[in-house]
Order: sequence, then C-alpha cells, then structure tokens
Amino acid sequence: MVRARTGTDPWWLPRAVVALRVRIFEKVNGDGAVTLPNAMHGPEVFERVYAHPHANGRSEGAGLSDLFWYWLAPGPEVHQEHLEPGARYQDVAATTRRIVAGNSADLTAAAARAVAEALDAVPDTRISLVRLRDLVMPAWAAFCYELVFREPCPPLARKLITAHADDVISALKCTGLRHPRRRARLTGYLRDRVAAGHVPHRLPPSLSVPEQVHYLQGTFFNTAVVQLSEATAHVLLAVARHPEVQRRLRADPEDDGYLTRVLDETMRLYPLFGIAHRITTGDIALDAETVLPTGSVVCFSYPGYHATGYERPDEFDPDRWADLAVKDAHHIPYGVAANRPCPAWRLSPLALRAAVREVLHRFRLDSTASHTRSIPHRAPCLLIPHGLPPRPRRLGVLRGFVRLRDGVEDVTRGVRQLVLGTVMVLHARRQRLATRYFEERRAGGCPVAQVEGGNG
Repeated sequence: MVRARTGTDPWWLPRAVVALRVRIFEKVNGDGAVTLPNAMHGPEVFERVYAHPHANGRSEGAGLSDLFWYWLAPGPEVHQEHLEPGARYQDVAATTRRIVAGNSADLTAAAARAVAEALDAVPDTRISLVRLRDLVMPAWAAFCYELVFREPCPPLARKLITAHADDVISALKCTGLRHPRRRARLTGYLRDRVAAGHVPHRLPPSLSVPEQVHYLQGTFFNTAVVQLSEATAHVLLAVARHPEVQRRLRADPEDDGYLTRVLDETMRLYPLFGIAHRITTGDIALDAETVLPTGSVVCFSYPGYHATGYERPDEFDPDRWADLAVKDAHHIPYGVAANRPCPAWRLSPLALRAAVREVLHRFRLDSTASHTRSIPHRAPCLLIPHGLPPRPRRLGVLRGFVRLRDGVEDVTRGVRQLVLGTVMVLHARRQRLATRYFEERRAGGCPVAQVEGGNG
C-alpha cells in the first residue's frame, strides 16, 4: 500500500533507518542463519522445514535468544514459546490449553464485556482521536485476568497488567526502553495471589512456585494481552482505512462469514509474528544439495510466506477468501500444527469477532495513518459516534492532523527505534541471559536467568 506523503516526511529516512536496524539484528543473529522462504527455497521448503521434527530447538544456541529473553524478562526461561522440548514444555502447554478452554458463547460474552467496559470511557458526544492498541489493551488485560482467576478483574490488577504488557511490547518494537521495576510490580501481585491459593487452576507441577508466577505473567499477561491488543488494532485499523469493508460489516453485524474473511485477510497481510527462529536439533535437507547441519538457526518469515501464492498479495481484499479455504492457502496466523501452534488458535477469533462487533456497534472508524505489520504508532484512529450530526469540516481537519502527525512521527520514531534498539542490543549482549542460563544448567548450578530476570 502507498502511504500519502507530507511535506515533513523525507521518505528516504524511515527506509534507511529500517534497513540499518535490520542489519544490526542480522549481526546479532549471526552470519550462519537461514531465512525462509528465500530466492532459492520457496514456500514449499518453508512448510516442510517448519514442520520438520528437527526444527524444534527454541533458545539454546541462537544469537537472538539473549535479546528476546532480555525483552521478555522476568521468567523467559519458562515462557512457553522459549521452553526447550521435553516434559516441562508438555506440562506448561497442557496447563495453557486447560486455562484457555471454555464454552464459545461464554468466551465471546466475556470478551464483549471487557471491550464494552473500555469503550465506556470514550465520549459519545464528539469525535475522539485514539490509539487503538492503547484503547483495547486494558480490555484484554481484564479478559485474560478473568481467564486465569475466574473472577472480574479489579482496577489495580488491570493497571498492573496493562503497564507490564505495554512495557514489553514497547521494548520489543524499540519505541521505549524496558522498565524491570514496572514489570516486577505485576510479579509481586501475582506472587501474592499464587501463594494465597487464588488461582483456580492446577499450575504446572514441574515448575517451582516462582516459575509458576513467571509462567502466568509471561503467557497470559504478556503474550496473550499483547497479541490480542495488536491483532485488534490491526483489524480495526484495516476497517478504518477501507470504508467499503466497514459498510459491509455494519450492514450485517451477524454475518460471521464476512467478518471471518476480514480477520483472515488482516492476519495474512499483517501477521503478528514477523520472524520465528528455531535451532535445528538434527540435520535437515533443504534440497538435494543443501543440508542444514545440527545447530543451525532457521528464521521463518511469516510476512514472506504470507505474500506467496496470492494475486495482488499487497492488497487488502477480504473477498479473496470467499472461494479460498484457509487450509489450502499460504496462511499460518497461529503457526503450524507440527511446530507448537499458538494455543489461542480457537480463542483468538472468538475474542476478535466480539471486539470488532462491539466497536462498530458504537462508532464509525476513520484513519489516514499508515498501516504496517509492526504497527509501532499503536494505530491512530478517529472514533465517530453513531448519531453524531455530520461535521465534515471538523472531520477533514482531524483527518489532516492524523496524516500530518503520522508522517512526522514516522521519521522521529524511526530514529528513536534505531538508538533505543542499539542500546538494548548492547545491554542484552552484556547480560547474556539465555547463554548464561544454559551454561549454568549444563554445569548443574542455579540458572542465572531466573535470578536476574526481574532485575536486569
């Protein structure tokens, strides 16, 4: 998609900054990493290697692991995505599946309630300019709290979870430095709840109590809240930027088929995962002449894979799914079944459909902001209450402001990301959380990541 330029937007600067940032992360990952798909190995190789049983190493031996552990602390060593294969992973995964299981109607209603409560704070007498991710993050904090504790979320818990999730995703996108003390406040709250026996689920018995606390914090109050918030922001921003799609959704709010196509197309064009990196635990043949040896780092590019096999892959077109089954397309928004798919693959669409319907029931959406997969601007959008008398002049001024501010922020944010990203890369390399954890484990000592995760 082509973004409108403004007089304050030197188009070359964001692109140059992004290219420099990519180069920094490539150096961190090491020169031996292989990214799929690529010019020599297309989507078929991507699928085969991603599903290969030897593509199952998670953290040990990858240059990027120290950086991801740094961003995900505290408790990266028990984060479900980063646990190495084995009994502990199986224990954790089974617990997560139990917690997110439930009746579809009940889960949908809980999601709708949480989003409705967040929307109640938005005035219904004027146009509001919001950041969509910021708007919905407290809603998903409350929703995930209810999943874990089976009770309504108190304001203090919602505040702590939201602050923690926002801190994690801001650091991951290099728009802000991480704040371990802010994260530790949520750790302390959860530690007290677990110690008091307030979690009505059987937590993984293979984890110590501190590890159980970090498991809850990382899986539900980091990953789940962040991913639901990002996904909702992507869907709503896509709807705001495509009035014809919005009109169809509003014309028949109960049309599950069309809303599902909108979700599928959003997740295809703006996948939540950019790169999933794996470490091979055995040799994997790429073709008749090329073999990835044991210990290789393989980076699976979701955007690269999702761009193959479609006509006009850069165009947002929900109708492409009218005659195209997801199972027959290059479409893995929740990963692949053979390699740890997202445990929320069933829950997430239910929650997203409920959120979109709740928002469109109250507001018309409009945005001139750019839409990229990383969505670092947190999705600026105008919320126009239904029934508000038309004020085209006022709306035009606000739309122009959104466009102008987006162009200016695109430049300043890119430079900030470069500086902050470099600082965090260097800090993470000094701490070596993942590397030291595996060194200590091999030596039979106390894994350092657990000790330093909340303080580093």
